[in-house]
Amino acid sequence: VQLQASGGGLVQAGGSLRLSCTASGTLRSPNVMGWYRQAPGKQRELVATMTSGGSTNYADSVKGRFTISRDNAKITVSLQMTNLKPEDTAVYYCMVYSVMYYWGQGTQVTVSS
Repeated sequence: VQLQASGGGLVQAGGSLRLSCTASGTLRSPNVMGWYRQAPGKQRELVATMTSGGSTNYADSVKGRFTISRDNAKITVSLQMTNLKPEDTAVYYCMVYSVMYYWGQGTQVTVSS
């Protein structure tokens, strides 16, 4: 399984961005798709995940601001980010768990104050 992420960029605080990730290959069900992020000097942390059955999990810091969605037929997962804050600045990684973990290449999100 290979993951290709897109989106990200530079935005002012309060702005919005959308990340998308497409998986190539075959995923076994059940599986989990989602996003993690890593800020400079910090550990990688969960942002949001969604199971193939539709259950979601969000980090407390993004609840109410970020929305995860997925298209099982197209094997894509997206992250709509609104009301972005400078502390959201990080490299965002797409993740798939299907028997094992797969990671995308990471995309930079920078939020200026």
